[in-house]
Amino acid sequence: MRKLLLTLCLGLSLMIFPFWFINSTPAIAATVQEETAKSKLDLPEAIAQFLTTIPHDYYTLSNVDSLKKTLKNNQALLVDVRQPSEYASGHIPGAINIPLRTLTQNLDKIPPDRPVVLYCTTGYRTAMGVTALQMLGYSNVQGFPPSIQGWQAAREPLEK
Repeated sequence: MRKLLLTLCLGLSLMIFPFWFINSTPAIAATVQEETAKSKLDLPEAIAQFLTTIPHDYYTLSNVDSLKKTLKNNQALLVDVRQPSEYASGHIPGAINIPLRTLTQNLDKIPPDRPVVLYCTTGYRTAMGVTALQMLGYSNVQGFPPSIQGWQAAREPLEK
C-alpha cells in the first residue's frame, strides 16, 4: 500500500510540475529579454550618434574642382558605374566603365594602392559601389556624388 501511495504521489508530481512554471519566467530568460529591450532602445541613439559624427567629406568629393584636383594630383582611377549604354552616350573624360552589377567580377581593374573615384548619374549607384568596395577591404575609394549631372551642370566636356 505504501509503495502504491508513493507511486501515485510521484506520478501526480510529474504531471503537475511542468504547469507549476507556466506564468513565471526563468531568471536567465528575463535577463535576456531585459538586455534585448535595452539594446533596442539604444539602437536609434547609436545610429544617430554614428551618422552625426561622419565628417562632411567622408569618402566623397563634393564638387567638380575637388574631382579635377584628385584626378590630376593623385592619379586617381575614375570609374563610371553606369550601364555601358549610359557610358557610351557620354562620360567624364578618362573614366573607365565598370557597371555596378559587375563590380565584384572586375576587381582586377580596381587597384588597391591608388585612389579610386566612382560616379554614376545621380549618386545612388556610386554610394552602393563605394560601400561594396569598402566592405571588400578597399580603403582608397571615394564617390563623386554630384555625378555626371554635376559635371554637366558645371559645363564640363563629356567624352564619347
